[in-house]
Amino acid sequence: MFGPWLQLSLDAARLGMEAQTVIALRLAKLSLGGPAAQVEAQRMVTEKMVAAAEAAVTIATGGTAARVVTDYRRKVRANARRLGRG
Repeated sequence: MFGPWLQLSLDAARLGMEAQTVIALRLAKLSLGGPAAQVEAQRMVTEKMVAAAEAAVTIATGGTAARVVTDYRRKVRANARRLGRG
């Protein structure tokens, strides 16, 4: 339907909006403090390191930016679901 660059741009914009939702949910959880907040803070840092490494591997092995954005969106949506439940 769209050209590849337009599709990538739209997906990147969606990723940005979805990430803002996760940021808001995480900030709410972190603001409560306690053990759950500590676990979330550690999870957040670990997930970001792993996701960055996976993105680097994707690009290094011939993957595309579109693949990286798709992978990030999947992870962000999973975090939004998880954080939205609690």
